[in-house]
Amino acid sequence: MINISLPDGSVRSFDKPVSGAEIAASIGPGLAKAALALRVDGKMVDLAHVVDRDAKIGIVTSRDPDALELLRHDAAHVLAQAVQELYPGTQITFGPSTEDGFYYDFVRDQPFSPEDFAKIEQRMAEIVDRDLPIERSVWDRARIKQYFIEHGEKFKAEWADELPQDEEISVYRQGDWLDMCLGPHLPSTGKLGKAFKLTKVSGAYWRGDRNNAQLQRVYGTVFFSDKDLKAYLHRIEEAEKRDHRRLGREMGLFHQQEEAAGMVFWHPKGWTFWRTLESYLRRKLDAAGYQEVKTPQLVDRKLWEASGHWEKFRQNMYLSENEEGLREFLEDDEKRIFALKPMNCPCHVQIFNQGLRSYRELPLRMAEFGSCHRFEPSGALHGIMRVRNFTQDDAHIFCTEEQIESETIRFCELLGSIYRDLGFPDYFVKFSDRPPVRAGSDAVWDQAEGALKSASKAAGLELQLNPGEGAFYGPKLEFVLRDAIGRDWQCGTLQVDFVLPERLDATYVAEDGSRKRPVMLHRAIFGSFERIIGILIENYAGRFPLWLAPTQAVVVTVVNDADGYAEEVAAALRQAGMRVDTDLRNEKINYKVREHSLAHVPLIIAVGRRDMENRTVAIRRLGSEKQEVLELGAAVTTLSNEARPPF
Repeated sequence: MINISLPDGSVRSFDKPVSGAEIAASIGPGLAKAALALRVDGKMVDLAHVVDRDAKIGIVTSRDPDALELLRHDAAHVLAQAVQELYPGTQITFGPSTEDGFYYDFVRDQPFSPEDFAKIEQRMAEIVDRDLPIERSVWDRARIKQYFIEHGEKFKAEWADELPQDEEISVYRQGDWLDMCLGPHLPSTGKLGKAFKLTKVSGAYWRGDRNNAQLQRVYGTVFFSDKDLKAYLHRIEEAEKRDHRRLGREMGLFHQQEEAAGMVFWHPKGWTFWRTLESYLRRKLDAAGYQEVKTPQLVDRKLWEASGHWEKFRQNMYLSENEEGLREFLEDDEKRIFALKPMNCPCHVQIFNQGLRSYRELPLRMAEFGSCHRFEPSGALHGIMRVRNFTQDDAHIFCTEEQIESETIRFCELLGSIYRDLGFPDYFVKFSDRPPVRAGSDAVWDQAEGALKSASKAAGLELQLNPGEGAFYGPKLEFVLRDAIGRDWQCGTLQVDFVLPERLDATYVAEDGSRKRPVMLHRAIFGSFERIIGILIENYAGRFPLWLAPTQAVVVTVVNDADGYAEEVAAALRQAGMRVDTDLRNEKINYKVREHSLAHVPLIIAVGRRDMENRTVAIRRLGSEKQEVLELGAAVTTLSNEARPPF
């Protein structure tokens, strides 16, 4: 007998091996119809998989958290089949699911264009209508290689040669089309449904190497319902409207160029935005008991070797050394190799190590708005969200092991208040444990992970497990914001580190006179200024809260006679602490209002002859057609109060 344990705790017994489809049918016809795949002892497999031993199983339906990834993988296969049916001679390479859809890489002489998408989508729908069974089989290496050679698939044949000799090669067939794949897959193409959409085409390289053949990558997305697809496409449309790169140019905030790839040229308005945000955060940190420091940009490689970054992070570091031709004229100490710092933590330990520290000084909260450099692949760069030069809102808390809990609670309260001030009341937290490449023993990692989990519980956090994504020196919490159109952005972090203080010989004098190692809590709230500014631009679509707006108000004249009064109004608002421009051009008032509205200025203050005589102003708020007329003194008081940053 084979005993099958179901998620509700019940057990069903079968007198012979049984497939997932048969198990679902034994439970009920509704489940049999809804079944998409099978989970056996936690591992997802095809619904046709035969269970031949006692096992815990679950039937995967569209409600399962992993079902969407399954659907996306199948959509990639249906895309590839449709393309090869429509365009004979096209070769396939790889086609995985992605975070929000799927893609497939093709080799074809003629380029794809978005105009081809409707034709491909129609053929995909036809393949769905055929309801082709999707069948798994195992082939030996010689057979699969010969098959692809005969069908003109040289890239697939090459990949078959690269697979480990002892690896089982599974093949999935739907009708006359097949591909090597680990699976699992849906039972048939009909289960895919038609809530899919091809979204874009881009270039790629075979196996990610620019020295190899160029491929064409066709992207798409798919959902279980048309409603979900339409909601996603609406979010994409909204995201394009909110793209921080476009808005950054239109609003005159920043620009980027190839001569400084992955770096940012901040324009006056963008730098005003930055300084406003930095001043706000500095006030919050001062009130929370942080001490701000500043550390060097270039540091000898010896420190990075001691910290472990040279071994684990070297490929992402920028180095500085004198040219070979000059080295013979230099003293030995001038021939050293320096690295632009990719993070601040080793430098903060150097400050901690100056002098003899006492337990009475702990916790010591050391903050820095530190400019860091990391070499990111060009394909990973994304506007100001992912750059090579960035400024961290970094801090390190040196504390005792007993203080981890209270400092975690304190940090979470600070982070929550800042996110709320910025307009992000909703966020969730991931727990990232030990990565494959790490420093420190398993015992130290057990200690660090246990301490962080305990502190998180005390802070009232609900955690989502993010396996293997911790820093190389310790586990971490990742704080993920949710923006106005439902997208998630990972920003804040809190990491518990027992390793770096040991490696860099940080100690303090304990109450009993002994020397002990402090624990280091690495923490950030924004992650980087560049990233949070990009997120804020997209969240607000450039329509910032008044306190954050680079230009809070512009005073515009209706007639030139009011120029002097407009300057007086602007001066009064500036005296009250507001950021104000004037527009005295000889243009119609409607033209001025429209132009400044498109520039997302929160307040447009119009003045004419009557306002000058009555010492009033007419206030129009961004997004409203209404005007509010106030006496100048009342307007200054009201608007300056509204513009005051939160604290």
